[in-house]
Amino acid sequence: MEIKAGRKKLLFSNTMILAIGTFASKFLVFFMMPLYTRCLLPGEYSTADLITQTANLLMPLACAGISQGIFRFALDGAETRRSVFSSGLAILAAVSLIFGALTPLLFLFDMFDGYVWMIACYVIIANLHAAVAQYIRAKGNTVLFATGGLVGTALTIGFNLLFLVGLDMGIVGYVLSVILGDAVVTVLLFSVDRLWRDVDVRLVKHSTVTDMLKYSLPLIPTTIFWWITSVSDRYLVIAMKGEAVNGLYAASYKVPTLLTLVCGVFIDAWQFSAVSEKDETERKDFFSSVFGGFQGIIFMGASGLILFSKLATKILLAENYYDSWQYIPVLSLATAFSALVTFMASVYMVKKRSMNSFVTAAIGAVVNIALNLLLIPRFSAMGAAIATFFSYFVVFVVRAIDSRRMIPFRLRLPRLIFNTAAITAQCVIMIAEIPYWIPIQIAILCAVLAVNGREMVKGILIAVRNKMKKT
Repeated sequence: MEIKAGRKKLLFSNTMILAIGTFASKFLVFFMMPLYTRCLLPGEYSTADLITQTANLLMPLACAGISQGIFRFALDGAETRRSVFSSGLAILAAVSLIFGALTPLLFLFDMFDGYVWMIACYVIIANLHAAVAQYIRAKGNTVLFATGGLVGTALTIGFNLLFLVGLDMGIVGYVLSVILGDAVVTVLLFSVDRLWRDVDVRLVKHSTVTDMLKYSLPLIPTTIFWWITSVSDRYLVIAMKGEAVNGLYAASYKVPTLLTLVCGVFIDAWQFSAVSEKDETERKDFFSSVFGGFQGIIFMGASGLILFSKLATKILLAENYYDSWQYIPVLSLATAFSALVTFMASVYMVKKRSMNSFVTAAIGAVVNIALNLLLIPRFSAMGAAIATFFSYFVVFVVRAIDSRRMIPFRLRLPRLIFNTAAITAQCVIMIAEIPYWIPIQIAILCAVLAVNGREMVKGILIAVRNKMKKT
């Protein structure tokens, strides 16, 4: 119990630190949406989004997935940490040179005309930033990691105001802001933590490079498959329904991003704690307890987003984007299951089973493409949203079965079924706008809060009781 309490305390403190930094930074970006949708027309926003999403697709290819490898292997012990970082940067430098040489191939795609070298800079700088930030996180310097996110966001916003409002640079200004923000914060992180002390060519070992690549390389197709599941629908919507429709669809993704933020903050802290727990029995109980609380937070958040989807759209987006609200309920449900899928991936990370991540992500990508091709022609962007949900749902089921063979933690299945049914009902009611939909939505939200909140209150009371016994 002492071990579990200590782990929970560490998880809570890391989560709070990351929450302060991440929410402060990401909320600032989130509330920049009115600026983006006023400075960019739906077609322009679609193009800007396409550029950044394409860069995100290329990032794992251009770094051999090594930033995740740096984090995982640097957690194994302080004695090997410098060798891991030095080897990781060597791999990153070599792969970046190859990527730079192949960048001219992007000129073959007319949609990237005028933006090719900007995409290349975006990818290389973002990968360097990720490598440095993940190493700092693995060292346990959570405060600096979170602060770096906040500073980077502030810089990006400053550049956005300069380029979009001051200089009216449109799409170029939107993307350039991210590039410069990443570049400056990387230099700051490297300097503040004096990371040059951890870089030594003599520490680049063949065995370390080999082990890291064995772990990291399967993560490249895994990341690409996740990109297919979450982003490829936008390309298909453009091809089948046009850029204006995709502009609305891409903008609607920004509201469920709130749920992604909650998941991201927690997972960043959780991964550190999950690897640190060595006892298998304690680990099973730890996973069970944390998953119960995590699913409660995610489903309560999704329920709230669905209820307030129209209001959020009015507040956050320009008037000509209002119709995008109709995609938010389904995308919120999809994001909830995406979060649960991410939690299951922590099992693979702990066990260093990256091939399992690869296979399950491939299943999601195949399901997504098939459903997109089937549903978009008939239901337009709503078909893409439905396809995204079903893809994540299928992967969750597969991973729930597979990951629990390695760590047999409890899913809290009755509560999981209730949550899924309640949120699905909210989606149907919201989109159909049935009579008295507002009080019905509020009633469902209250039920979700009651069912999940009770478990959390119970956990808090137990923690308080244990604390009082010790004093």
